[in-house]
Amino acid sequence: MWRRSHAFQPRGRSTPMSNQLGDAVSPYLLQHKDNPVDWRQWSAEALAEAKARDCPVLLSVGYAACHWCHVMAHESFEDAGVAGVMNRLFVNVKVDREERPDIDHLYMSALHALGEQGGWPMTMFLTPDGRPFFGGTYFPKEPRYGRPGFVQVMEAIAKAWTERRAEIDRSAGTIADHIQSVIGQSAIGQQKGGQTGGDAGPAGLDLAAAAARIHAMIDPARGGMRGAPKFPNAPFMEILARSAFETGDEAHLAAFLKTMQALSNGGIYDHLGGGLHRYSTDDRWLVPHFEKMLYDNAQFLRHLGWAFRATGDDLFRSRIEETVGWLHREMLTPGGGLAASLDADSPDEHGHPEEGAFYVWRKGEIDAVLGDTAPGFAAAYDVSADGNWEGKTILHRLHPGARTDDPDFAEARARLLEAREKRARPGRDDKVLADWNGLAIRTLCEVSYILDDHRALQMAKDAFAFVMDEMVVDGRLRHAARDGRTAGLALSSDYGALIAAAAALFAETRDATYLDRGLWLAEELERWHGDGEGGHTLNASDSADVLFRLRGDQDEAVASATSLVIDGLSLLGQATGRIAVIEAAERAAAAAAARIGDRVSGHPGILAASRRLARGSELAIFGEPGEERFDAMRKTALATVDLDRLDLFAGSPEELPAELAIAGIRPERLPAALLCENRVCRAPVFSGGDLEGLLKRTG
Repeated sequence: MWRRSHAFQPRGRSTPMSNQLGDAVSPYLLQHKDNPVDWRQWSAEALAEAKARDCPVLLSVGYAACHWCHVMAHESFEDAGVAGVMNRLFVNVKVDREERPDIDHLYMSALHALGEQGGWPMTMFLTPDGRPFFGGTYFPKEPRYGRPGFVQVMEAIAKAWTERRAEIDRSAGTIADHIQSVIGQSAIGQQKGGQTGGDAGPAGLDLAAAAARIHAMIDPARGGMRGAPKFPNAPFMEILARSAFETGDEAHLAAFLKTMQALSNGGIYDHLGGGLHRYSTDDRWLVPHFEKMLYDNAQFLRHLGWAFRATGDDLFRSRIEETVGWLHREMLTPGGGLAASLDADSPDEHGHPEEGAFYVWRKGEIDAVLGDTAPGFAAAYDVSADGNWEGKTILHRLHPGARTDDPDFAEARARLLEAREKRARPGRDDKVLADWNGLAIRTLCEVSYILDDHRALQMAKDAFAFVMDEMVVDGRLRHAARDGRTAGLALSSDYGALIAAAAALFAETRDATYLDRGLWLAEELERWHGDGEGGHTLNASDSADVLFRLRGDQDEAVASATSLVIDGLSLLGQATGRIAVIEAAERAAAAAAARIGDRVSGHPGILAASRRLARGSELAIFGEPGEERFDAMRKTALATVDLDRLDLFAGSPEELPAELAIAGIRPERLPAALLCENRVCRAPVFSGGDLEGLLKRTG
């Protein structure tokens, strides 16, 4: 049953100037509700106020777990003098990039067009109609780091607004036209030869060339991309994995596994509590930026699953189990949704906010907790009196002296985790985002499949129920929810991720209700985001508070909205057998291929999703778990990694949708395995050995 929630309504105020963030849904915005800055939320009313005052808009974009966002807030937004300048010269608008990724994407693209490197906090200056004309990221209160002071910047902008208005207006128009041509609905890629889309369609997107280009950027010693900072870069890693599993390319497999091993052993991983931090600030995975994001860990878990299936390495199994444990322990919200992130900062022993304070250790602290077992643990995890970062220790297993005779140290880690739980915790952004939950739900279903993890499956089911029950308001999906309230119309990324989640839940449960939900989501996607030409836009057709409808082709830390749509529709088509769904995926992929043209390696998400569409297959194993031959075939399926094959386990064909070609075949005996490609099914096989041969031939 769809549940109505209490969406944001602007509160009444007695004066035209006041901070209006007290009614926000976003925890990030609520962090700023007591600032002396007269903050507004993003709205048509805020732009109208700027027009009435004939002044620019100062747009500040950040998120709750962002360290430098907190620094700028403490330095400037909490300072009455700085706030006075802001209030006098501008209409000030605060945006949570996670709650409004469309706004963030629009103005981050503008920042890049201005020749600036992107990042958060993002500070943009806009005309009253929302066109950007100047911007940057973090501005210090006083001039330093080679950057001007924030007050200096604001006064210079206000002076230019007064004295050079015509020039600003021309510049704003040029920038707006440029970003619309790049990321707007009408953006079309130019054909330049080489890696082609266009007339060749999605099947013409060249995986080999893209994988080779990405592989050339890989750090051969440490994994990941060369240099610092080092991000997990999940979309690029998927292309390497796809190349490895599709073609047998050993170099690409080695690069993928090297990266997964480094992520699993480096300081970027939380060796006590599980879960991956956002990125490493150095070039060796030691010093993380300590925030933890749901989307990073959803993708990390998927890739760990692939690595474990390919190698059987217990390192990957352990990291899967630990990270699922972290999600269950620290990220569940009331009702079953998964929270967005944990902050990078937490109070140190003196109560002062410090990045990483919750996670780092002094040698004496570890000695006090572990006693006689401390030396062995210290040797394994690089613990020393001097520390390995600012006099303290970040636990990791990548150093040359890491012990391998006790790779687990489970008891020692449990004792340290218990001690760590007594520290002041990082803040948690407990809003539930539809797309990030969709990514996590799908991953948890895959974990359930790989490890037979019932807790992971229950978490997936609960999170999906939360989204469907709490985030559909008046029949319309919303992007974010918290404390019984919702914010933001759903984006195409929300629909794409949740469609895939619904299909993955069906594959694990054989509950056709999930397919019904997936089909409803696909209909809503087309209704609100279809462009009439087979493609989709990031924001909905009735989104009236942005300059123009955005396309959503560009990957960031997660695959793009366009790729999530193509992938979700493709997976739903595999699970339902519905021709209309498959054709919708084909149209979306063809439109995307035409737009990206020869820039395939710059759009790994679209490439990966198009591969599923081109080569997806369905494997069904019918019979009863526990029966020797059934279990042998299931084991064979797990060991044969095909990222585009949908594996279905059922008692009989009657448990599958009638539209699936595989459901129309009645094997002469059970257990039996059937493989279908492009609605053409091979003869059933009845043993693990025969299935292994079949999968190797078709792979």
